[in-house]
Amino acid sequence: MPNPYYKSYWIEIEAQRHAVYSSRSSRTCKCPWNFKFRASHTGSEPPLWTSPARTGIRRDRASIIIHVASAYNGDREFQVSNQAVMAVKLIDYAAMPLEKLYAAFRTCYSSETPIEIWEKIRAEKISHDKIRQFIAERLKTGHASPLEQVVFWFGISNVSRSLSHQFVRHRIGISFEQQSQRYVKFKEDKLAYVMPESWRRAGLEGEYAEVTAKISELYARALAAGIPAEDARFLLPNAAPTNFHVMVNFAEMLHICDLRLCVRAQWEIRRMVALMRSEIKKVLPEVAVYLQPKCGENRMGYCDESLEDWRKCPLGKVRPHKSVLFELYNLYGSQKVRALSESEYHAVEEKELL
Repeated sequence: MPNPYYKSYWIEIEAQRHAVYSSRSSRTCKCPWNFKFRASHTGSEPPLWTSPARTGIRRDRASIIIHVASAYNGDREFQVSNQAVMAVKLIDYAAMPLEKLYAAFRTCYSSETPIEIWEKIRAEKISHDKIRQFIAERLKTGHASPLEQVVFWFGISNVSRSLSHQFVRHRIGISFEQQSQRYVKFKEDKLAYVMPESWRRAGLEGEYAEVTAKISELYARALAAGIPAEDARFLLPNAAPTNFHVMVNFAEMLHICDLRLCVRAQWEIRRMVALMRSEIKKVLPEVAVYLQPKCGENRMGYCDESLEDWRKCPLGKVRPHKSVLFELYNLYGSQKVRALSESEYHAVEEKELL
């Protein structure tokens, strides 16, 4: 039974692994893992620490759990957060982004020179509403090259190496600087791993945490033994955290959202891209509405994944599958859908005007 004296506790990781301290008692005890922390509570009596044999540490999804046996109420759990927490921040973006988009689009469709267009913009001869309306109409056409002239810079931290391997596969219109495991020597108590919720749901968070704790310990021993960081890093798993400084243009951001906001994308990168979209929405809501999964009404408009995946997707209730569109075409089109033949290719090649 819980002791009524103990109402709440907090634990603070204080320094390197060494000993256990009570904030209201001078008694200390050695933990098997020699983890140093300070404890406090709101009860009327201080906790009584027991022998090392009855004191242990384990790690779970979001925290280090320290089991401390009390003379009053047996084993208790004390918790402190140590999970790598993803952070995404829009550092900067191109000045006058809507005006840049307008000038880029207008250059393609106007007899005026870019210099003349910008003179009108700066003289405010073109209203902000007209600029937004013009951009919205151009975006409906699929004319995407001007979007490359609007650029965003993001700071992204505490994402897994599993995510980073996917993220760097985006190559056009994006530039990455990533935290190096070769030059950065991570401190053992600073290595906070990313744990998927699926491990916790399966009840295996303890085993997961035990393995990562051993990896951190061996990594620290390797550095202490003189093994270079570039070789010690061979131990680190996909769950190890990493940081990015990213520059990306709007055209590529649309492509990233097409793929990574889709429910078929892995949860972690989907969450990161959703946060990037949220950051852009704060400063440029006019263009953020186009940052959608590919099935969104401002993008392709329908799902082109498998029919089985579409049925599982929450968006399947409001966005059609491609098979439905083909069925409608077969029902109401002038002729049935069929594969393209060489005769169709030749007809297109010889066509001068639509």
